[in-house]
Amino acid sequence: VANSVLGALAGSQSTTQNFWVDPKNGVNYQVSTMEPQYQMDSLDALRNLPILGGTGTPQILANVADISRSTTSPVVDHYDIRPVINIYGNVDGKDLGYVSQQVQNLVNAATKNLPKGSLLSIRGQTKTMQSSFSGLYLGLIFSIILVYLLMVVNFQSWSEPFIIITALPCALAGIVWILFLTGTTLSVPALMGTIMCMGVATSNSVLVITFANEKLAETRDSYQAALQAGYIRLRPVIMTALAMIIGMVPMALSLGEGGEQNAPLGRAVIGGLILATVGTLFFVPTVFMLLRRHHRFPEQAAKTEPAKP
Repeated sequence: VANSVLGALAGSQSTTQNFWVDPKNGVNYQVSTMEPQYQMDSLDALRNLPILGGTGTPQILANVADISRSTTSPVVDHYDIRPVINIYGNVDGKDLGYVSQQVQNLVNAATKNLPKGSLLSIRGQTKTMQSSFSGLYLGLIFSIILVYLLMVVNFQSWSEPFIIITALPCALAGIVWILFLTGTTLSVPALMGTIMCMGVATSNSVLVITFANEKLAETRDSYQAALQAGYIRLRPVIMTALAMIIGMVPMALSLGEGGEQNAPLGRAVIGGLILATVGTLFFVPTVFMLLRRHHRFPEQAAKTEPAKP
């Protein structure tokens, strides 16, 4: 039915390509047939349009279809075969994560009153951001595991990498705190800033623990080793974190054209490093002291071994 109506109104070339070869010069000419436009001047003329049925018997269109006037869009877009009406929007003055959450709230409220068979969904950059979230979450988890395993190989110990990564919960707490304080939603740039903050926090913790191990070998006292590591490495750790924080301030303040897109990255790094630095200088040495209180040195182990006959 559709092919018959399309061929009658738009020409047979829309459904079937027909060619006629001129016997004189051998040139191919496309042949198209259609109903004269002056005959299709009313709904009654359209209802009386002859079409071919499934059995090949001609019949009029009114016998197989109901025809009426209605208003519709001149162009019907489709997504996953289904017809859709696209509503486009852009971000202005807010980050994508915040706007996406607000739009999602509107969609949830409007979905309750939708007619049967209708559906509201969000696509575009929001959908891309959500898929990026999944990838970044997995990347964050695997990066922590990989860093832990690398430190195990480096320190030849399972406990020391655990002491080092105890600064990471402080970093996560700082990120949540700064995002809540500034009213920033969790977004892809914020997750990227989280990964950056984890790297700096781990590096500072490695610096402190390496120095603490050296002092522990000298003093044989875990308390003094932890105290000196936190005190002597205070300046390098603070300078490293402070340099990173100062560098992220312009980004966190959304300075420049389009700066609001990368502002969550800068804010996540700043908040994470503030608490991660505190954890590196105070919490990490404390955990080191507690886990190394009963550390046995080689000469102590030799004294406690029974003498061989």
